[in-house]
Amino acid sequence: MLSFLPGLSPISLLGAAAVAIAATPWVAAPFVLAARLRTTPSLDDIDVQALTAAPTPRVSIVLPARNEAVHIAACIRSIRASTWPDLELIVVDDHSTDGTGVLAREAAADDSRVKIVNAPDLPAGWFGKQWACQSGAAYATGSLLLFTDADTRHAPELVGRMVRMRERRDAELLSVAGHQEMGTVWERAVQPSVFTLILTRYGGAEAMERATDRRDVVANGQCFMLSRRVYDAIGGHEPVRGFVAEDVMMAQAIQARGDRVSLALGIRQLSTRMYDGLASLMKGWGKNMYAGGRHAMWWGAVGQRLYPLFLLSFPLGVLMPFVTLTWCVLAMATGGTASTALLLWSGASSAAVLTSFAAANRINGDPMRRALLAPLGGAIVLAICVSAIARGNNVRWKDRGYVSQ
Repeated sequence: MLSFLPGLSPISLLGAAAVAIAATPWVAAPFVLAARLRTTPSLDDIDVQALTAAPTPRVSIVLPARNEAVHIAACIRSIRASTWPDLELIVVDDHSTDGTGVLAREAAADDSRVKIVNAPDLPAGWFGKQWACQSGAAYATGSLLLFTDADTRHAPELVGRMVRMRERRDAELLSVAGHQEMGTVWERAVQPSVFTLILTRYGGAEAMERATDRRDVVANGQCFMLSRRVYDAIGGHEPVRGFVAEDVMMAQAIQARGDRVSLALGIRQLSTRMYDGLASLMKGWGKNMYAGGRHAMWWGAVGQRLYPLFLLSFPLGVLMPFVTLTWCVLAMATGGTASTALLLWSGASSAAVLTSFAAANRINGDPMRRALLAPLGGAIVLAICVSAIARGNNVRWKDRGYVSQ
């Protein structure tokens, strides 16, 4: 039997081995995430000289916007600064009530490459974003389509680097994981949690490129590119019209055709401020966590029923080590006895969680000390997941109510 400190119960060698086995999923996670990220290329890997080399196909950028007065002007200006020699920007004002259309026209100035259009009335069965994208694509004249969100900011070389990376990876659909702007403590706690969950589920670029099951691919709806030919071949956004996570379903539709879906890091090429506080975080991720995420589950109808348990397992897995470690320390501090096995497991697992979150922050260009917010992030994500499961397929976003397929 081994004994370490006063207040700790003795532990046998067999018990210590059991602790090591129990901690393996947590301890292995940082190494798995690092391995997956190493297989994901960066847009910065593209040679600058390749950006203007022939061919330079026309790229049509479709930008749907509903009540995006805070973001729309800066987004348009960033796209107008693109160095790609042949592009057009189609901004679709989706019945905004906050002056988005007026601000978009002011930001477009006299740039002949920019067209501002109004989305037609929303048909039954369509989500607003998908309908705006479909409507904007109808005006596009490029052989490549780039769909992007209004809360993004594009570096001048983003389009060119995406074109060349798409060619290099021989991908039909290429999406970009950019820098996530996080201005509040809530964002800094939650965003790394969610993106770690997504990376854990899907892996890096090579994992998606090798995928044989459509459920094993994903796209980032903030910024993705595909050919007009294939977009038209699948029916545009029509097949994904009723799904809240239209980017996931678009990637699945492309993969189901036998085409390749890939991902690139673009930390210095694309930035996004998805949410601006706790309330918007809860709303935004709440609409996707259950209604959208369940379509990434395997095993058909059985998997759909099990999905709530899978969804809850991630935030619980983040929280359990910290809660257990806190309980052990308090027990010892108050003169009680703590289980050595629990203390060792919780200490090792907590350190592993902090390592994973530190890596996530470093990749995003943020201080690694923000990993200390992991327990808070896990608690908030747990609340989001519980709320999303209770809501089911009912989604409310941008003052519209939907029932996701």
